[in-house]
Amino acid sequence: MTTKSEIESLLLLLEDPDPFIQESVQNRFNELGENAIPLLDEYRAETKNPEEKTKLGSIIHQLTFPTLRADFHEVLEKGVKNREGLEVAAFTLARFGNPTLRIKEYQKKLDHFAEMVEPTIRYRLDERRKMKQLIKFVFEDLNFGGDTEDYHNPANCFMDQVINRRRGLPISLSMIVMFLAQRLEMPFFGVNMPIHFMLNYVSEKEEVLIDPYDNGAIVTYDQCYFFLKKNNIEPRPDHFKIASDMEILTRCIRNLIHSYERKEMPERVEDLKNLLALAESFE
Repeated sequence: MTTKSEIESLLLLLEDPDPFIQESVQNRFNELGENAIPLLDEYRAETKNPEEKTKLGSIIHQLTFPTLRADFHEVLEKGVKNREGLEVAAFTLARFGNPTLRIKEYQKKLDHFAEMVEPTIRYRLDERRKMKQLIKFVFEDLNFGGDTEDYHNPANCFMDQVINRRRGLPISLSMIVMFLAQRLEMPFFGVNMPIHFMLNYVSEKEEVLIDPYDNGAIVTYDQCYFFLKKNNIEPRPDHFKIASDMEILTRCIRNLIHSYERKEMPERVEDLKNLLALAESFE
């Protein structure tokens, strides 16, 4: 066991230039393991010092990553072959940014969102109007949208933070729609288009491409071709194939790697590459 005063003392000792003292402090944190996390997290929440917050975040990550990796491996072993598996994997990955995340709380939030919109789509609507109603609910009523101010913020990749902030990347916004659609038995899928992840609604009568980063606007294949060519990518048919759940998961990890590279946090990048290699071994 430990106390808040011991945590404060250990953090002060980390500033000591003596390598032996620093090693002793690190060994003590390793001894405490995840038992120290609640106090470390409490201290991180209370401190106003950005450097202290960063230091505490690094210690918490170091202590929790081995368990996260083991849990992520277990999720992959069970299989990410359907939407439920992807949801569990995505929230498990979100523990990389929030080690104390309670996944079930956020799954309950998604349940609640689905319950909110269900009465408006369940009856007396044709397929296209149902699709439009869910899109309107997510992007207008709940106010989810793209983070145009800080696109590369890792928070845009972690599902819990996307739900909290109502901001995300095209792929994380698409996942919000897909997770709600799974609860509502609606045929929404992801399209792993280069640079810009897209949504696809596939009914018996039609397929509709949807841009999650443009508040769920319906787009044409011609517009997507133009976008790719504008970004020096020659469009190919496989750019518009429905993405598998594992492809979505690995793209999420690659986005995170890119975000942490931009933040110049090499230790986090290496840990994410470890998770990516693990995920790719199950593809």
